[in-house]
Amino acid sequence: MESAAALIPLWLKLAYTAMVLITVAVYTVRYPLGNFLWFSDIALLVTTAALWLESPLLASMMAVGTLLPEILWNVSFFGQLLTGRRVSGLTDYMFDARLPRALRALSLFHVLLPFLLLWLLDRLGYDPRALVAQTALAWVVLPLTFWLTNPKDNVNWVFGWGAGPQRHFPPLLYLALLMAGFAALIHYPTHLVLQRLFG
Repeated sequence: MESAAALIPLWLKLAYTAMVLITVAVYTVRYPLGNFLWFSDIALLVTTAALWLESPLLASMMAVGTLLPEILWNVSFFGQLLTGRRVSGLTDYMFDARLPRALRALSLFHVLLPFLLLWLLDRLGYDPRALVAQTALAWVVLPLTFWLTNPKDNVNWVFGWGAGPQRHFPPLLYLALLMAGFAALIHYPTHLVLQRLFG
């Protein structure tokens, strides 16, 4: 039985966990395992733990790391869905008729995730340690992604900002710049906003 002091309803924990289990099962069959290194997929998994543990730190880390990219994903998806015009390449796969609709539908977790994370922060509060913790996590994940994944998949854009590999910098220099960019352009600004809103 759920504790009376629980901040997160049991039905939400169970429903979200079921969604994640289905998504993981399908992605494991359809995609290389390196696909789970996408920050959005990491957030999908870690948010499960944040829900069950009711952890402000885990929820805050995932918000710091993914809110801005998720907003861009949603702008790209709904912009193209409503206007028929491509906004960015981030959601091209959602309009690729060669992929089964059911498989593409699983990616709609990108719509749910930012709202859920903001709701969690409203319930649990924002933990300012998330900035350092998420940056440390990213600085582990990005090199792992570089070494373990196929460049054609370009997971977390470690091989170039866009569809193809970049050619302007040596690969390791580009990776270092990307790591700094995540910290300075995504994590830190998001941290400031979340600290003001939920701190």
